[in-house]
Formats: sequence, structure tokens, C-alpha cells
Amino acid sequence: MDLASALPGIGFLGAAYPWVKAAHLIFVIFWMAGLFMLPRFLVYHQPVTPGSAEDRLWIDRENRLRKIIINPAMIIVWVIGLVLAVNVGAFSEGWFHAKLAAVFLLSGYHGWAVGYAKKMAKGFRPASDKSLRMMNEIPGIATAVIVILVIVRPF
Repeated sequence: MDLASALPGIGFLGAAYPWVKAAHLIFVIFWMAGLFMLPRFLVYHQPVTPGSAEDRLWIDRENRLRKIIINPAMIIVWVIGLVLAVNVGAFSEGWFHAKLAAVFLLSGYHGWAVGYAKKMAKGFRPASDKSLRMMNEIPGIATAVIVILVIVRPF
């Protein structure tokens, strides 16, 4: 562990470090809440008849979730997270490389879920109900892995 991460007041953020870290965690929670919701929305939206009134309601819900919560939260998480990583010199740490890889994969999952919602809005439903239900578990697994990497720092 380097000095900057051992003493959180060190680095270019100085005394603002804990506030920036708190903001990062707050937006991670917003992002994860959205990533727990959107796949569940997709599961419920899947069997709905394309073009129906209920279909339009699900499309609206998914669009609002994407535009108001998950896309802005993900962007803020990335920006603040990279600032924090630079501040504490995390790019030289093995645990951080694994965390960064997991966050890249989670961002890819975010893109897949948003893309699938857009396909459903056009009436296209290529995945099975079972596949969607399995995909619904990815954010929880990713969250557990990332939290362990950050808190335990196993390597």
C-alpha cells in the first residue's frame, strides 16, 4: 500500500478526499440501484405484447430509469473513481487492476441492458425469459466482487 492510500488526506485532493470518496460511493449506490432495477424491468417487460399500452408504459419506465439514474450515475462514478485512483496512486495496485476490470465488465453489462431495452422498445425480444432472469444476477455478483476487492484488497 502506498503512502497516499494509507493517509487519505494526502494527494492533490487533500482534505476534500473523504468528501470526494463519499460522492463516489453515493453515485455507485445510485448506479447499482438502477442496474438492479433495469434487468428486473426487462424480465417483466419481455412477455408484454409489443405496441400495447402496457408495452409503452414499460418503455417509458426503462427510458426514465436510463436517462435520469443509471447513465448519469455511471458517468459520475467513472469520473470520480478515476480522480480518486489517481489521487491515491491506485494504478500500481493489483487489487485496483482487478476492480477496474470488473467495473469495465459491469459497464459493458450496463450497455447490454440499455441496448436490450431499446430492442424491446422496437418490438424485438431475442432473449429467453430464463436468460433474462439469469442476466438479472450479474449486478449483484459484480457488486460483491468489487466490494471485496476494495475492502479486502486480496492482492
